[in-house]
Amino acid sequence: MGDVMRIGVVSDTHIPVRAKKLPDELVNGLKEVDLVLHAGDFEESSALRALRDICEVKAVFGNMDSLALKEELPEKLVLEVEGFKIGITHGFGSPQGLEERIRAKFSKIDVLVYGHSHKPKNEIIDGTLFFNPGSPTDGIFAPFKSFGILEIGSEIRGEIIKI
Repeated sequence: MGDVMRIGVVSDTHIPVRAKKLPDELVNGLKEVDLVLHAGDFEESSALRALRDICEVKAVFGNMDSLALKEELPEKLVLEVEGFKIGITHGFGSPQGLEERIRAKFSKIDVLVYGHSHKPKNEIIDGTLFFNPGSPTDGIFAPFKSFGILEIGSEIRGEIIKI
């Protein structure tokens, strides 16, 4: 087994609405990763800048993001990492049927990183890993505050980290 790439996965930071800044547990957890993926709903640019201070960030905008972020970031993104295709989007509409709606926006991908519902998910459905890191700042709609780590080696393994 060769080197394993570690990717931090974050969504729905909602800064400064849910918290003034990124939680220390999140910042510390991301110090050990090679790349950060953010699936939208920063709200303001400060959280994106704070993440970029830690390491490289690939991000999409969410429905609650400022106009400046919507102009800077794409709605969806496909990355190839170590031979695996990772699709990233925020999500939209009701939590019911969310996975089906966003899966339809991508062709062949191995992992679908998304947010919007604030409900963590780490589940393979029809050969695609659906990975929602939850929210690191929301104590109202989320079952707990969390972010995620994807480890990519010969396969992809996801882990939800409670904070």
